Amino acid sequence: MQDITKYIEHTNVRPTATTVNIKKLCQEAKKYSFYAVCVSPIHVALAKKKLLKTNIAIVCVVGFPHGSSPTESKVIEVKKVVSHGADEVDMTMNIQAFKDKNYNYVHDDINAVVRAVQGKKVKVIIETGYLTHDEIKKAAQIVEEAGAHFVKTCTGFGPRGVRVGDVQLLSQTLKQIGIKASGGIDTYRKAVSMIKAGADRIGTSHGVKIMKELSNLKI
Repeated sequence: MQDITKYIEHTNVRPTATTVNIKKLCQEAKKYSFYAVCVSPIHVALAKKKLLKTNIAIVCVVGFPHGSSPTESKVIEVKKVVSHGADEVDMTMNIQAFKDKNYNYVHDDINAVVRAVQGKKVKVIIETGYLTHDEIKKAAQIVEEAGAHFVKTCTGFGPRGVRVGDVQLLSQTLKQIGIKASGGIDTYRKAVSMIKAGADRIGTSHGVKIMKELSNLKI
């Protein structure tokens, strides 16, 4: 896994994240050449400024962390973060509507965001910790049918983090779109296990720790 950096979206979406924290996040992303940083809407413009003239993408969460805001609110939010420099969007699926089996609403909610971003990549967080095996499959199918580009496993604020089995199930279910594994990936070995299970991206706030572990393994 010499190229693990191309999988990592270096993340800080904590409620307490400050300007200083985000500047540090961007510096670390540049040092290790991570694929992206993932930040909250308020920090998109700052991240864009700090990562000018790099190939590091700016990912922003929308409707985060519960996905319960109305579609109209998500559309306004996503248009705003794209105008501020977001290259990709991680939106949270409306989990409450999904649990109500209001699948048409869930589909249309996602599709509205996909259409609003005008070609930017959209990842949809389904929060696997709240879902059964069959619900994970159903949610993944809806995400794919709605035109999104990735299914993302967890917010990091749910009942648990991602499991290898979640990624394996998504890999078996999805036909054409990617998988972003996130939630509790805090070691190099965990990251590698997710990639081997089928993850195309790794969302983690422990990117530096993962790289230091990799460096120690090379010694």
